[in-house]
Amino acid sequence: MFICPGSAGILLAASGGALDPPMSKPSSRGLAFLALQKWRTRNEFADTILGQLLRSSDLAAPDRAFTTELFYGILRNLSLLDFWIGSLRSQALDEDARDLLRLGFYQLFLLETPEHAAVYETVELAGERTRSLVNAVLRNALRRKEELLANADKQDLSVRRSHPRFLIDRWTQSFGAENTAALCEWNNRSAPIYARVNRLKTTVEEFLSKHSDAEQLPQNETFARLTSIPSDALAAGSCYIQDPSTAAACELLDPRPGENVLDACAAPGGKTGYLAELMKNQGVILACDRDEGRIRTLQDNLERLGVQIARFARLAWSGNESPPDVATIAPFDRILVDAPCSNTGVMRRRVDLRWRLTLKDFSRMRGEQLAILRATIPFLKTGGVLVYSTCSIEPEENEKVVNAITREFPSLKFVEQVSLLPFRDGFDGAYSAKLIRE
Repeated sequence: MFICPGSAGILLAASGGALDPPMSKPSSRGLAFLALQKWRTRNEFADTILGQLLRSSDLAAPDRAFTTELFYGILRNLSLLDFWIGSLRSQALDEDARDLLRLGFYQLFLLETPEHAAVYETVELAGERTRSLVNAVLRNALRRKEELLANADKQDLSVRRSHPRFLIDRWTQSFGAENTAALCEWNNRSAPIYARVNRLKTTVEEFLSKHSDAEQLPQNETFARLTSIPSDALAAGSCYIQDPSTAAACELLDPRPGENVLDACAAPGGKTGYLAELMKNQGVILACDRDEGRIRTLQDNLERLGVQIARFARLAWSGNESPPDVATIAPFDRILVDAPCSNTGVMRRRVDLRWRLTLKDFSRMRGEQLAILRATIPFLKTGGVLVYSTCSIEPEENEKVVNAITREFPSLKFVEQVSLLPFRDGFDGAYSAKLIRE
């Protein structure tokens, strides 16, 4: 079970100590507090928890946005918030009281919410036994705010930017201290909204004319930055929300109209939809993923995007399967293996990922990635192109996987690679390598 940074290592039930029975209609702060409790006690990612809570609430749009800011902001700054709490309270805290103090400190020190509202509304969420404690610590924090902020600036990067020490150490080794600091700062920013204009349904010009807040990207004319989610355009299939970094693998694969293409790990379908667009909806794309739920999501997304050339197969590429759907279409002109990975290139979008990762995950993911490549390579035709991609920035998931697979399959020749780093390129981190089967 996951233990939050700065906790005593024990998950304590509320037991009336910090939170009374949940309100039927919690406030923004109350919903953020409930999200923190669920995140601490469940093996679920933050976006899943928050999505479930927001769907079941009747909060207005501004209140939903405030809930999101509180929950995600606290997760991005856990170590820093716990440093401040520990500076004022050395005795043990139950976990609900700690979450309330995190909520209060985030508002007072990082959001700079009006002091009365931040303290009063946070204290109101506490149960009788901890209300006076939460109130006292937050008011003491206000008196010592300047001192606490100054002390935080003197702390290690792992505290100042709230990243586990093992990640900072490995990134420092790979990228250097200055770039690691920039990467940690990047990960703590809110992610902007990017949309890929779906030219199977509309034109870039038409999309831009209908969305005055859309800013076309000079690096890739099919992408635009927006200030809000274009719900109508999404429902109509005119665009798909994805970071521009996701285009690199598709463009490196460079599929042509009329070809047979295998997208081995296709869900939720952003790259598959772009492949179909590049192919002008001509040819065949066999889109695979590991379970039925992901396949259904994939089918729904591609149908909305107007993709007409996709076929679907549930495959985990474990090596123990007999994939008849693949065999009937193979050999493939091109194969995309957008492999499961650690996601370290997209940490600003997966705000709690840093607290879920362990060192063992990197070697585990490398094993999965190699297994998928071994299973898909036999279906690539002679002269065919395979692109291996991840949204990781870790060498053992990227260059080292490519080196290992080309040693194992000498007929695969490395052609080129694209490596995107947030602190250098200004988009999510991603890696793609192009191989040709001779």
